[in-house]
Amino acid sequence: MRPWRERPEDRRSYHHGNLKEALIEAARRFIAERGVGGFTLVDAARLVGVTPAALYRHFRGREALLEEVAGRGFKDLAGRLARALTGRGTPLERFTRMGEAYLAFAEEEPGYYAAIFEVRSAAPNPDRPNPFDLLVEALKATFPDGFGGVDPRFIALEVWALSHGIATLAASGQLPKTGPDKYELLRAGVLALVHGAGAGDTNPKAGFDPAS
Repeated sequence: MRPWRERPEDRRSYHHGNLKEALIEAARRFIAERGVGGFTLVDAARLVGVTPAALYRHFRGREALLEEVAGRGFKDLAGRLARALTGRGTPLERFTRMGEAYLAFAEEEPGYYAAIFEVRSAAPNPDRPNPFDLLVEALKATFPDGFGGVDPRFIALEVWALSHGIATLAASGQLPKTGPDKYELLRAGVLALVHGAGAGDTNPKAGFDPAS
C-alpha cells in the first residue's frame, strides 16, 4: 500500500468554497489507497481542514458520501464506454474498445472502481447513464444476428463478469507475468463467449432478468 501523502491544495479547497468537491475527492483518494472501509468521516474532514460537523452541510453521513463517489464513478465509466461505442471503426472494433476502456478505467480510477462495486446502494438510476445498458446495446449492434436465441442481456452480464474478473486480477498483480496482457485476455474471452453463445440453437436464458 502506498503511503498517504497530503497535498497542499487539499486544505485550501474548503476556503475556496468547494467543500463538497473536496470531500468527494478526499473519499475517492482514501478508497483508492485504503479500500471502501479504510476511512472515516473524521479522516475526510481532517484532510480538507474542517471539523467533522462541517461535512453534514453536504452529506447526511459517510454512506451518503460513498454513494456520491460511486455515482460519479458510474457516470465516468458510462461516459468512457459511450465514447468507445460511438467512435470510428467497425462494430466489432468499437465493441473491443469498450473492453479496453473498461480495463483502463479500473486501472486509472481505482477509487471510483472500488466504490461502484462495494457501495450497495450505488446502482444506476434513470438520471445516470447505465454501463450495463450500453454493453447490451453494443452487443446487439456488433452481433445483429443474435446468439442462437440466447438473451443478449445474459451474454452482456457474462462479458461484464469477465471484464471485472480480469480487472480485479490485474489490480492485485495476480495475472501471469508472461503471456497475453489483460487486453488480449479480455478480447479472447469475449470472442469465446459470444461465438460460443452463437453456436447454440436454443434459448436457455429466455427469461433472464439481470435486475432480478
